[in-house]
Amino acid sequence: MPDLLIELFSEEIPARMQARAAEDLKKRVTDGLVEAGLTYAGAQALSTPRRLTLALEGLLAESPTVREERKGPKVGAPDKAIEGFLRGAGVAREDLEERETPKGAVYFATITKPGRGAAEIVAEVLEDTIRNFPWPKSMRWGAGSLRWVRPLHSILCILSAEDGHSVVPLDIDGIKAGDSTEGHRFMGGDRFSVTGFEDYEAKLKRNHVVLNAGERADHIWNDATNMAFAQGLEVVEDKGLLAEVAGLVEWPVVLMGDIAEDFLGLPPEVLQTSMKEHQKFFSVKNPKTGRIEKFVTVANRETADNGATILAGNQKVLFARLSDAKFFWENDLRVAAAGAQDWLDSLSNVTFHNKLGSQGERIARIAALAGELAAVTGAEAESVAAAARFAKADLSSEMVYEFPELQGLMGRYYAEKAGLSADVAAAAEEHYSPLGPSDDVPNAPVSVTVALADKLDTLTGFWAIDEKPTGSKDPFALRRAALGVIRLVLENGLRLSLDRYFDGQLLRHEIAQNKDDDIAAKLMRDMLSEISDHGVLGAAVRTVQDAFDGDLPKALDAVRLRVPDTSSDLLSFFHDRLKVYLRDQGIRHDVIDACIAMPGNDDLSLLVKRARALQDFMSTDDGENLLQGFKRANNILSQAELKDGVEYSYGADVKFAEDDSEKALFAALDSAEGAISSAIEAEDFASAMGTMASLRAPIDGFFEAVQVNSENEVVRRNRLNLLSRIRTICSGVAELERVEG
Repeated sequence: MPDLLIELFSEEIPARMQARAAEDLKKRVTDGLVEAGLTYAGAQALSTPRRLTLALEGLLAESPTVREERKGPKVGAPDKAIEGFLRGAGVAREDLEERETPKGAVYFATITKPGRGAAEIVAEVLEDTIRNFPWPKSMRWGAGSLRWVRPLHSILCILSAEDGHSVVPLDIDGIKAGDSTEGHRFMGGDRFSVTGFEDYEAKLKRNHVVLNAGERADHIWNDATNMAFAQGLEVVEDKGLLAEVAGLVEWPVVLMGDIAEDFLGLPPEVLQTSMKEHQKFFSVKNPKTGRIEKFVTVANRETADNGATILAGNQKVLFARLSDAKFFWENDLRVAAAGAQDWLDSLSNVTFHNKLGSQGERIARIAALAGELAAVTGAEAESVAAAARFAKADLSSEMVYEFPELQGLMGRYYAEKAGLSADVAAAAEEHYSPLGPSDDVPNAPVSVTVALADKLDTLTGFWAIDEKPTGSKDPFALRRAALGVIRLVLENGLRLSLDRYFDGQLLRHEIAQNKDDDIAAKLMRDMLSEISDHGVLGAAVRTVQDAFDGDLPKALDAVRLRVPDTSSDLLSFFHDRLKVYLRDQGIRHDVIDACIAMPGNDDLSLLVKRARALQDFMSTDDGENLLQGFKRANNILSQAELKDGVEYSYGADVKFAEDDSEKALFAALDSAEGAISSAIEAEDFASAMGTMASLRAPIDGFFEAVQVNSENEVVRRNRLNLLSRIRTICSGVAELERVEG
């Protein structure tokens, strides 16, 4: 079995595209070969800035001969039908075989497709792969029609076996496949031929090319950390930057340089971001002070002066870049020291979304909502107000304009410079968190309050204008915002009714949409006040309408009809995100659904507390067996209610009980009902389910001993009402009919 080696050699491929391109090459070639009948033992794809490489081991030398039997027309069919079948099958009339079938005599043809050599198939598959390669961006050059990410110079494609190697015959727009390649652009020698993958990899290394991107990354990191350690310093870890730099060089040469004294006073995050974004430098910090004091750069060649000229050039460019950063920092500090009012005023002229107003209007909404949430989070109201007003101020700063990824972090620095309290400064940075499932969740009350208000305003705003996620599209990161709210609530143990805050914030968005209608806007503000006092939208609407003398604005009808539906839809979205979050923690989907169906499902902490207790209960034998008893009772009861057209929901009386098991069930239900309801009221769901477990034996005994649908109609109705008690008591903890068992 031969081995296959492919190399596509071109001008420099952008680092961000290399890993994906190597995998695409591997998938498209291997899929094509297998489809054509060539299997293989193993495959690996590799990349450098100038080449994509694919190596396959144990490839079949030729595809197997395939025999296919094809059913044709009936014997005696028109000649045209038979001739069409012969052309399609590629056989002659004398090759047809007549066979009897249940539908009469039918012609059959046996088609033999002889195997093809590996070289022929590889050439066909590789040409199709190259011509249809899925680059994010590609270009044409010269007079040819071929498109590639950068001009493609050569194709190496050989099949290797113990008796030697052969070039796969292939010519794409004048680029003929061969068995040679080039080494490093500057340090490599002349083109050289290879006989197989091991020979190829070894000769590349001799010509100063490290083929494996992981090996290049390891070399960079080891050299960088060793250099830093020798000077008592540490390299700031950045896996993304390491992968990118490994894609910029074929022969990594690690150099460490100095940062001018002028810039050592800049915040370490500013230095790190500036050097990473503009120069692809690693930051080197002093572990004792946390200051960034040096940088690491990676050259693509060795030099006679050991990189001194390269470092000098890099330091010169870095000086200019950091001079800009220092200028931004010093200007921003002057604005912050004056209270940052200029920034806050300018946000009124910055559009957040064309349907949701300016950043200034958004800050006002966030501040209003944060003020309401402070009572739930336990945050000090004055600090929350200051934090909500200042949280977005750094969006107007020069530093964040240059480096948007520093938003929030710079806000903390500027808040400290403005003389604001530590909790306000922390909230400026932390209110964006959590940004993802692995991000830390704030726990300081002020930070939690502003973070919740920020995310809830975003979600209600985009729901108000019907800009919701669809399928895989979520341009405004609303799924991430909802997960952020869920984690903020659960990990801080907060108890709040989301529905109430949805309604209030949706009303604020409606007020903004109707700000030119003074009467409607005023009435909506009155509704907001009512919701704040009583927490119920419907009652707030009725109260305001009853107190108004005159014709109500049409905008109020829209609010009355639209806001509840929008709020309900947004809560469903939260439930979907919560399902994903809890399933990742091992809680079953049916258990979650059973708890979502209960009242108070907009209190996420209560919902999760109930779900965890039910999950634990259902993992026991008592829980599983009780569930079966409940379902049996519910099925019998539901069928009887459907048949009789009545609801059996009360009136069970022990005096009509005929069997001891029936009386025992009455006694067990009487004993358990109060304890279960008290436990549920105290939100002690574990105790409630523990008491429910005591019902397992009497329920089982009841069903074993009696027939519910007795011929005595009084006894039958009494027993159905008794089943209704089982359903009512057991459904107090969750909607158990949704649990699958």
